[in-house]
Amino acid sequence: MESREQYPHDGDVTDNFELAGVPDAFQRLWTPHRLAYIKGGQDQVSSKDNCPFCTAPSHTDEEALIVHRGRHAFVILNLFPYNAGHLLVCPYRHVPDYTDVDAEETAEIAALTQTAMRVLRKVSAPAGFNLGMNQGTAGGAGIAAHLHQHIVPRWSGDGNFLPIIAHTKAITQTLGEVRQMVADAWPASADETSSGGPSAAAGTDEA
Repeated sequence: MESREQYPHDGDVTDNFELAGVPDAFQRLWTPHRLAYIKGGQDQVSSKDNCPFCTAPSHTDEEALIVHRGRHAFVILNLFPYNAGHLLVCPYRHVPDYTDVDAEETAEIAALTQTAMRVLRKVSAPAGFNLGMNQGTAGGAGIAAHLHQHIVPRWSGDGNFLPIIAHTKAITQTLGEVRQMVADAWPASADETSSGGPSAAAGTDEA
């Protein structure tokens, strides 16, 4: 068994005694930050006051991982990405269902989705994409109370044995690095790619 001196910080999170174990060939990818999300689930969001998609626009882009702010919707990095560059397009309004958004919101969500795909192709050259909205808890929505569309860049071979068997993903870039890369490549105006509206505008209408 490896000596505790090799891992001096383990004592911060374990009791002060030698833990039993037999070394093996597996590499562990520890992701304790996911525990709050897993334990809380849908109960975390009871209203727009504690909805992460509602509170995100009140923070800086860097703090909230926002890559673009439109007139009726914004684009943000998924805190729990399937792949690097996994984006979410969210309306500012706290509405749960795709049928709840009006024509202007629908058009901008579509335009921002197209722009996001163009930007991701430019900065990371994915081989394909998965696009989709999970509607309701039965439909697999992680946060069903606030509509959000997933944009997942895909590369050949990214669905290897880790996510399939071990439900683990190895992400090669930090969220901050990806946010900056995508934000820097985002068109400066709607004229460039029909991005949906002025980047400085931020909707605050309530449902």
